Amino acid sequence: MTDGVAIARGALVLMRMVVFGLTLGITLISFQAYRKRPSERLQYAFVGFAFISMGVAITSVITQLSAGEVNPFEQVFFQMAETIPFIIGFAMLYVSLYR
Repeated sequence: MTDGVAIARGALVLMRMVVFGLTLGITLISFQAYRKRPSERLQYAFVGFAFISMGVAITSVITQLSAGEVNPFEQVFFQMAETIPFIIGFAMLYVSLYR
């Protein structure tokens, strides 16, 4: 049973690394597009993807930090801290699409 949990946790870490790598790739592509043809829309898209990448990274770190015994206030604080970059990132993508 313990071996199964260790394998599942290893798989979860690997999947999170893949998600983070993909978000960094999208951020890099959007930055290259902005550098090639500077425009306000591409700038907002790049910043949006950067914040989404940051949100993915923070979510992974906070999940590891809050794996132990955490009181409810700290749990809510951690969840708010990981949600804020996603809010900013998706807002920036929204602006880039509708501006």
